[in-house]
Amino acid sequence: MAVQIENLGQLDRKVTLEFARADLAKAREDRLAKLGKTLKAPGFRPGKVPKSMVEKQYGMQVDFELQFDKASELFYGWAQNEKILLAGQPRFDPKSELDADNVVFEAYFEVLPDVKIGDFTKLEVTKYTTDISDAEIDRAVDVLRKQQVHYHPRGEAGPHGNGGENTAAQAGDQVVIDFVGKIDGVEFAGGKAENFEYVLGEGRMLPEFEAATLGLKAGESKTFPLSFPADYHGKEVAGKTADFTITVKSVNWAHLPAIDDAFALSLGVTEGGVTKMRQEVKENLDRETKRRITSLLKGEVMEKLNSICELDTPKSLVAQEQERLAESARQDLIQRGIPNAKDAPIPAEMFAEQALKRVRLGLILSDLVKQHNLAATADQIKAEIDEQAATYEDPKEVVRWFYSNPSRLKDIENLVLENNVIQFFTSQAKVVDKALSFEELSKLN
Repeated sequence: MAVQIENLGQLDRKVTLEFARADLAKAREDRLAKLGKTLKAPGFRPGKVPKSMVEKQYGMQVDFELQFDKASELFYGWAQNEKILLAGQPRFDPKSELDADNVVFEAYFEVLPDVKIGDFTKLEVTKYTTDISDAEIDRAVDVLRKQQVHYHPRGEAGPHGNGGENTAAQAGDQVVIDFVGKIDGVEFAGGKAENFEYVLGEGRMLPEFEAATLGLKAGESKTFPLSFPADYHGKEVAGKTADFTITVKSVNWAHLPAIDDAFALSLGVTEGGVTKMRQEVKENLDRETKRRITSLLKGEVMEKLNSICELDTPKSLVAQEQERLAESARQDLIQRGIPNAKDAPIPAEMFAEQALKRVRLGLILSDLVKQHNLAATADQIKAEIDEQAATYEDPKEVVRWFYSNPSRLKDIENLVLENNVIQFFTSQAKVVDKALSFEELSKLN
């Protein structure tokens, strides 16, 4: 066997592999004999077909397969012996005839790049801090109340009152209306509905529509002009003015549940009432805050790493990542029930920039992990799983769920590994603490 390697560029390599066809003689004979046992031919019993007929039927196929297998075996053996770090699968190109005594292949491949890590100490990252106040807990509880809102007709007595003496539609009320819209006196598609229900102030309808409804009582009607924006989603009416007539069928005021032990029980808090409920709300907000702060810090660290590290990116890995992202996008469409998602054109090229960045970061992280021993340990993985499982009703079952699937375990391992890199980075770089309210934190990208 002979091996010759040639440098074709920054990461591209070509190796020429040569071996004697005679080296495959026994394997060829054995492969043909095995195929001959299954070959059927008129006038011959199974397994009794002459060798010449087996040769004629399968000879070229067997030569092709054995020579490719041998080239692959030689290549990977050579790469292992030489400690070549491959960036992907090689491409084998035969350069000799199938019946040549001396078989020659060329293997084209990419090697992993050398990664030049920049100086962390010259960089600055921001680490946000947030304290959950009683006001934030109040806002979160109010959101939970609104999720249980129910409506009563204005002016009608009920267990929760009548909503006040004013029976006209007000902000926050739910209204049920009939409406019809016309442009130049002609009704248009989508401009008519009966028993249409919406809540005033939620922004579901155009501002002119809501303004016209405010102040009307059940049974009252109103006609008003409405100008559709030029960028309105309905292209047939975009930029045009329509005359709408609305008739209010009912006006219903919103009743929110009182914040008491019964409300806490409705949220699954079986003991401790409102006090325990507020404690659990704070714990959830603390977890969300921690997740958000970690995500923002991780994003900034990854951006800084990408900017200060120098490396050539293997084209093969970028191509593979593009295909993976395209397939992930397709699966997302399928899960969302998008029609014909399986056949929808999703060009891998549209993910080129994202794939390049992910591959670069993957190589950078891999290098950092090796250099500074940042691999995830079994104890770290267990601690992360236990922390995630603690948010569920049956943590033990969640822990079993993680450990029962190698793919899920790998995801946790990668998460811990990234956290290790972040801790290492922030131990070297300058970290600036910045306090924000929970609301301010939630608005950051």
